[in-house]
Amino acid sequence: MDKKQAKERIVKLRQTIDKYRYAYHVENKSLISDEALDALKKELFDLEQQYPDLITSDSPTQRVAGKPLKEFKKVKHEKPMISLNDAFSEEDVQDWLKRLENYLGRPVKQEFYCEHKIDGLSVELVYENGVFKQGSTRGDGLVGEDITQNLKTIEAIPLKLEIENRKLKIPERLVVRGEVFLTKKEFERINKELEKKGEKTFANPRNLAAGTVRQLDPEITAHRKLDSFEYAIVSDVGQKTHEDEHKLLESWGFKTNPHNKKVSSIEGIFEFQKSVGKEREKIPYEIDGVVVIVNDNKTFETAGVIGKAPRGAIAYKFSPKEATTIVEDVLTQVGRTGAITPVALLKPVQVGGITITHATLHNYDEVERLGIKIGDTVIITRAGDVIPQVAKVLTEMRTGKEKAVHQPKVCPMDGSPAVKEGAILRCGNKNCGARQRESLYHFVAAFSIDGMGPKIVDRFLDEGLIGDAADIFTVQKGDIEALERFGEKSAENLVVEISQRKKIALERFIYSLGILHVGEETSRLLSQAAISNFQFPISKPTDILKSLGIMPLEDLQEIPDVGPAVAKSIYEFFRDKHHLELVKKFDKVGVHLEIGELKAKGTKLKNLTFVLTGTMESMSRDEAKQKIRQLGGEVSESVSKQTSYVVAGSEAGSKLEKAQKLGVKVLDEKAFLRLIG
Repeated sequence: MDKKQAKERIVKLRQTIDKYRYAYHVENKSLISDEALDALKKELFDLEQQYPDLITSDSPTQRVAGKPLKEFKKVKHEKPMISLNDAFSEEDVQDWLKRLENYLGRPVKQEFYCEHKIDGLSVELVYENGVFKQGSTRGDGLVGEDITQNLKTIEAIPLKLEIENRKLKIPERLVVRGEVFLTKKEFERINKELEKKGEKTFANPRNLAAGTVRQLDPEITAHRKLDSFEYAIVSDVGQKTHEDEHKLLESWGFKTNPHNKKVSSIEGIFEFQKSVGKEREKIPYEIDGVVVIVNDNKTFETAGVIGKAPRGAIAYKFSPKEATTIVEDVLTQVGRTGAITPVALLKPVQVGGITITHATLHNYDEVERLGIKIGDTVIITRAGDVIPQVAKVLTEMRTGKEKAVHQPKVCPMDGSPAVKEGAILRCGNKNCGARQRESLYHFVAAFSIDGMGPKIVDRFLDEGLIGDAADIFTVQKGDIEALERFGEKSAENLVVEISQRKKIALERFIYSLGILHVGEETSRLLSQAAISNFQFPISKPTDILKSLGIMPLEDLQEIPDVGPAVAKSIYEFFRDKHHLELVKKFDKVGVHLEIGELKAKGTKLKNLTFVLTGTMESMSRDEAKQKIRQLGGEVSESVSKQTSYVVAGSEAGSKLEKAQKLGVKVLDEKAFLRLIG
């Protein structure tokens, strides 16, 4: 994205974020999920970091929250109640620390304080001579609302500070900050009561907590049993670290979160976040991540503030179940039953802990319902670890450059008319899907992608992850991991195996194309012809188009063992539009062709023809063929009277039976090994 595009995107992001933030912070309404809003804010932050001169004073990254409500007395904070920037990955946290160290001009001591990031409402509490005098909301960060009477109803907030240790004095004026929240159990209870009364229920505990502390009648607040943890001291009481603040708060009788802890490395941050994430469902209150703070207060103060957030702290959030991203294209995939499915190609985005690049749109009725266009900003959801879905289009992010998605009139695979069956669009050729499936099975076998059997090929087709053989090399780990019954490790193993198969022998690649009448041996002969007909070394799939692809029909017929029918099949294959596009696509995904030895190194097997059947223990079939050719022999796919030997391994098939009928000599594995010496 160049600077001009970034500027346009930033303007749209600011307008959209302001709209949703106002609804969230001022009206207590959630028009989109917190996670989707976080994703928009993170994108804006990243773009402004990339182009700092585009930062403006009215950007959402430079503000804290909404305006104070009119119903309450205004309270000015002694120090701004600033918010935190977000991190969603280990890389984001490392980038945060790097930015901090670059600003300070020195390494930061590897000591951090980690806390639960509770989904509640930040408050400031003021005590005079140990007595609670005033409580306020964050508001716009500088001015909040006086909600003292409501906060007094919360049992967790002490009205008077009591200390057992007489050596520890209570300051004349003490300002502390904390979080007011509702437990999951209490949230459910209140919503049930509201539902019984026919009143509107709340979408989440945070909204309910915010609405509760803003009640003009403290009795309503008291009935909704709010809870609170305090986590920071604004007053200077000699604290040197953030950990000191928690110990002091506890000693003065404040309720602090027992799960918070100090860690001594960036790896400790990652371990803390992961362990909290695993226990997340068991925690009695809602959290959406952890807060990470540089423990040394002097370093924290020196680091100062950037925009709306302190440089010395960050919110390291859990992988969201929802996120926003951009639809870069809408592909049309043909499944194994001939169903034509639209699939959104996405700008990579993390959802539910995995990176997503594809999302099925199911059918063209769904495309119309969503009103989705290429270039749209969309919300991707993966609730309950299901396959990623496009939940909503953020039409307010449109620039006018988006492109409409049209339902195809013909099948993209074979050009047959597309037929609508209910909500499903299918290829009018009933054999199309089956033929596509078989060609992919053949391709995977030719490339020896052992971890990708027929069932996985079927699954990838049905989910729209692949439409042709080249697509196999574009599938990402996250796309696979999102599928049911696939775990992180199995997805990773398959992606690694696929990437390792990008290098392939020229003859195996020609064989993988599935050209009619062209088997393994003909593919080898064609590879020799391709090399002879091309003046430069063949290394890319498109090099074949410049060699075999331009050969006249009569020249193809001159290749040994290539008769008129085979030559015609090869000739037509390389003049078919879809096949040409597929070969070019293999170039783009990084398939590399390797040229093996064409000349025999010996003459021991000269004038002998071998047919291999079954499985050998000491070597693969390809290795056996290579040995035969190196010694001057020939390999054939079919048994005839001209066959010199049939090499039969375990589970030999019909070729063994035919050899016995024709009286062709059969060698077992030991005899074959003795022969090749």
